[in-house]
Amino acid sequence: MSTIEEVRPATEADAEGIAAVFAPYATDSVVTFETTPPTAEQWRAKIRDSPLPFLVLARDDVVLGYAYAAPWRPKPAYRHTVETTIYLAQGTTGRGYGRRLLDELLKRCAEAGARQAIAVVVDSGSPASANLHRKAGFTDAGVLRRVGFKHDRWLDTLLLQRELG
Repeated sequence: MSTIEEVRPATEADAEGIAAVFAPYATDSVVTFETTPPTAEQWRAKIRDSPLPFLVLARDDVVLGYAYAAPWRPKPAYRHTVETTIYLAQGTTGRGYGRRLLDELLKRCAEAGARQAIAVVVDSGSPASANLHRKAGFTDAGVLRRVGFKHDRWLDTLLLQRELG
């Protein structure tokens, strides 16, 4: 067995691990506006149906994090713009995993024809996600004020944007 972390395309077999990584964010934090964690079957469908890159970072088939891209908006003129999503398992931050995942995701999005990447980061009081994106070349594009309500508080979202290719 390898003890090296690898970034690779997600498979349906990764769905349980992805579900386990994401669940605490949905139930115990404000970094996502989801309140009910998707099931492993819902993750399998997302992996299977994704037209854009969906990656995992894994060690010995244990998912330590994941990142994927989705169309920014459904209207045809937005077809070259993607929204990026990235999550790491609790206890794995600060090891460079987020940057590895994000860099690989952006590379693969550019190869798939994307020209702009958008990140929507909840202003949770922690700058970690915004800092990760800024270090990867994203710039601030705007703030949507008080657009989410979770755990008895109103939340802003920060929009960040990066040109690809």
